[in-house]
Amino acid sequence: MAQYSIKDLEKLSGIQAHTIRIWEKRYHLVTPKRTTTNIRVYTDDDLKKLLNVAVLNHNGLKISKIAKLADGEMKNKILQLSADTSNPDNQIESLVLAMVELNEQKFESILKNQIDQLGMEDVFIKIIYPFLVKIGVLWQTGNIHPAQEHFVSNIIKKKLFVALDTLDIKTDSPKFIMFLPEGEYHEIGLLYYTYLVKKNGFYPIYLGQSVPFKDVISVQNAYNAEYLFTSFVTTLQDYSFNEYILELSKSFKKQKIFIPGSIVQKLEIKRVPNIVKIKSPEHFKELLSKLK
Repeated sequence: MAQYSIKDLEKLSGIQAHTIRIWEKRYHLVTPKRTTTNIRVYTDDDLKKLLNVAVLNHNGLKISKIAKLADGEMKNKILQLSADTSNPDNQIESLVLAMVELNEQKFESILKNQIDQLGMEDVFIKIIYPFLVKIGVLWQTGNIHPAQEHFVSNIIKKKLFVALDTLDIKTDSPKFIMFLPEGEYHEIGLLYYTYLVKKNGFYPIYLGQSVPFKDVISVQNAYNAEYLFTSFVTTLQDYSFNEYILELSKSFKKQKIFIPGSIVQKLEIKRVPNIVKIKSPEHFKELLSKLK
């Protein structure tokens, strides 16, 4: 069973910490335990309850009325709101709740309905990406159980692989080598950018996570790709970010190398013209259109 601080609840539910404290005192919606240093600690059940309360409150139901609802009544109202697929915020809240509950059927169903209606490209931008941002801080600080992280990551990756398989591309199209540096395992973003590459008429050579530098060189020698794509979320093994990027630029002088993320935006890489910083998926789509 995971434990959450009041700040964790704030990040996941969107309800400010001081409001949660007021609701605890006035309506007894959740009852935290206390550590030996008198810090509030919340359980999975507390988080589930507060997420349900947040969804109802964000949709206009007053907290005084929510507090009077029986569990069955609250569940029915949540189901009605979840059926409204036109509201991305409701879908994101529902995904968070399905993650906490480890409810695979619910998580899969929400994503499938959204993908069927909007397509993978829009669903990633409007729902999956905000969802990952919402829980990303908790992953990094260890306040979400590893089982929950693996649970949602594997479902999202599976959806992206399925979406990739639906796209056809000619083998003589310009090629992108898609990879993560050695020691980097956050694969969801790479999969989505691979989807954009393939959807826009390029041939992706997908190497995946934690690829040794020498293996990237070997693949390039075999395929002679015009472009490379990589990204960073965690720290690199045996390199600083600057060193790694300079080594990439030097080893692949004839290729453009596309790199997204906040880390690369801060780096001074003016002297390496074959490195292309990507600000967002929309920015990358613009760049792809100019390559044709």
